[in-house]
Amino acid sequence: MIPAQDVVEKALSLVTVDDAMVIVTDAAETSLRWAGNSMTTNGDSRSRSWTVVAVVRDGDGARVGSVTSSSVDPDAITGVVRAAEDAARGARPAEDAMDLITPSGAADPGWSDGPAETGVEVFGRLAGALSDGFDGTDRLYGFAHHQMHTTWLGTTTGVRRRFTQPTGSVEINGKRGDASAWVGAGTLDFTDVDVPDLVAQLSTRLGWADRTVQLPAGRYETLLPPSAVADLMIYLMWTMEGRGAQEGHTALARAGGTRVGERLTDIPLTLFSDPRAPGLEYAPFVSTAASSESVSVFDNGMDTGRVDWVRDGVITALAYPRHAAREFDVPVAVPGDNLLLTGGSDTTLDAMVANTERGLLLTTLWYIREVDPATLLLTGLTRDGVYLVENGRVTGAVNNFRFNESPLDLLRRVTEVGATQPTLPREWKDWFTRTAMPPVRIPDFHMSSVSAAQ
Repeated sequence: MIPAQDVVEKALSLVTVDDAMVIVTDAAETSLRWAGNSMTTNGDSRSRSWTVVAVVRDGDGARVGSVTSSSVDPDAITGVVRAAEDAARGARPAEDAMDLITPSGAADPGWSDGPAETGVEVFGRLAGALSDGFDGTDRLYGFAHHQMHTTWLGTTTGVRRRFTQPTGSVEINGKRGDASAWVGAGTLDFTDVDVPDLVAQLSTRLGWADRTVQLPAGRYETLLPPSAVADLMIYLMWTMEGRGAQEGHTALARAGGTRVGERLTDIPLTLFSDPRAPGLEYAPFVSTAASSESVSVFDNGMDTGRVDWVRDGVITALAYPRHAAREFDVPVAVPGDNLLLTGGSDTTLDAMVANTERGLLLTTLWYIREVDPATLLLTGLTRDGVYLVENGRVTGAVNNFRFNESPLDLLRRVTEVGATQPTLPREWKDWFTRTAMPPVRIPDFHMSSVSAAQ
């Protein structure tokens, strides 16, 4: 397997059309799984994925062809380049056609370095702490995963970008009788994962389930922990596409324009993405093999920065690639690979429970799906622990529910927001792990029906 930089340079040297981009990602992955208080499997893998994006110019227009390969044979490069060029020649004109980004300086530091590595040794501290948890009476099940993705991007205009993205997560399910509880954490390298604390949280929640209460569907004062808040806010960010709002297709549209400038709450909440957020960093440049409503291949290599989607309670940005931003005369904004919500108090979730007369405490949300794009109404299920809070303490576990809520409406109705902390979204963890969210209090969270889900 030749170095990734050599794949970029060789592919670009073979280009015969007007413009081209080459993206190479080398992935190192390792995983660990346990069940019933014993380790079961571990895995380790290496892979490469690379894409050639060819551009054929026609006056002010352009046609684009993109071909992706996982081959590590250097002799395959010529065929992939030619296939991308043929695809471009036969493509329809691209609606987002722009000049390619030109470099503002030399190649990124580390351009010539090899890919970052990981291995099962990253789990050493985690496995040792889990073994202590296995000595308890609760049955523990779970999965830990660590990835190192190193990406190189090169273009015919001279762009040379490189970034290594570490991504780690751990999830633990605890079982006691018929009761089930879940905890999870996102991490860069597992050195900051406090396994004894996670196991202690499981034990506490499983203890709450010693008493069970059946409740009907309805609207309840509800405390959402950071993980559940993350799942809802991620979906909100995914729908904040400028073109869809401008054309009236989304919940961010309003008569004659978009909801940018609309106040959602008097609480000074700021929802933002930032490639340099400590511990939640992501690539500070665009790297995409295909265009969409929110990103464009013509923007490959463009610097990205912090985007405040909501600032001090007011909607302030939607996602626009360069072409759409020029069309609608708005700032360019690139969707982020992290999401943070700040602006609450320093209150903890435990303190919010202590200040609750009667309500529900959720653990996680599951199987979230969109019901109505015009209002961003979502539906989904609660899972692995819904608890009844009475007079400032948890008094038992209740049945699961199906919920119907819009994250936009939740921001409008939120009455209390606690301290922001890193958290792992349960539903979207396979696609999005880098979040920091606060717990929130919703006075009338809509549990639309009782669910038999465990």
